[in-house]
Amino acid sequence: MTPNKNPEIKHYYRSALIDSQRWDNFKPREDDIVITTSYKTGTTWMQGICASLVFQAPEPPVPQDQLSPWLDANFGPIEDVLAQLEVLQNRRYIKTHLPLDGLRFFKEVKYIFVGRDGKDVWMSLWNHWHNMRSEVIDNLNNVPGREGPPLVHPPEDIGLAFDEWLTRGSFPWENNGYPWFSHLHHAKTWWEYRHLPNILNVHYDDLQKDTDSEMRRISAFLDIPVNEELWPTLLAGVSFDSMKSNASKMAPGATEGIWKDTSNFFHKGTNKRWQGVLMDKQIAAYNSLAQAELGSELANWLEFGGHID
Repeated sequence: MTPNKNPEIKHYYRSALIDSQRWDNFKPREDDIVITTSYKTGTTWMQGICASLVFQAPEPPVPQDQLSPWLDANFGPIEDVLAQLEVLQNRRYIKTHLPLDGLRFFKEVKYIFVGRDGKDVWMSLWNHWHNMRSEVIDNLNNVPGREGPPLVHPPEDIGLAFDEWLTRGSFPWENNGYPWFSHLHHAKTWWEYRHLPNILNVHYDDLQKDTDSEMRRISAFLDIPVNEELWPTLLAGVSFDSMKSNASKMAPGATEGIWKDTSNFFHKGTNKRWQGVLMDKQIAAYNSLAQAELGSELANWLEFGGHID
């Protein structure tokens, strides 16, 4: 059943990593873009695409850290992040990993939701987690007055960690996603409002198969005309190899020392790496959970992609 009203906040997401109330004093502009993803679904790729469209250049003029902050992350005082956004003169594109039931929703803002199969998300998350510097995780966990669950250090056994990710939640209203948050719940909250004209659904697989067409679709959604003379350079700038070679500018947290290897943030960029890593029963367990949590329509879209009518 399609909701008839705009999204409302149902939960506050607080952990060592995120705090949804960091959005409380955010002041939107009518042309703002919010890139909303679970995790490891193509967030940074979409930031690169938005940068290329906003600046009409193959790369942004300064590191993405200075242009597109992850607003809900506990990486620094929220007052500093809001001040950083306030002084930007360009069209802003802001990152969030919040489910829609924990995010302030603005009718004047355009949202780009990016989906990806959870099994692919897991493999990318595994690398991401192990690439985080231990002291960064410790600092997040040891902030005075921290609320919500900690972010644990990455374990060594990928199979056991996957089982826990699939069967344990980080918040009372979730039953999977530990120690981060539920990839499935996140997708469901955005899917329920896919009919709204200021939400665009994009799938990672579709971006991989035809970056040109998907980027044109994004450009049209953002009301940015395509400059055919510049277009080939914009496409080249958002290729995986290009962004990886420019990781010091394109990777989130590149200027903040979050990663053991900044270039390894762009690890593979491929799908199906779970084949031969996860056991058949684990794959079946994920697929069964996705169908039960999401329903067949969303579960199939999250796995295979395709445009939503």
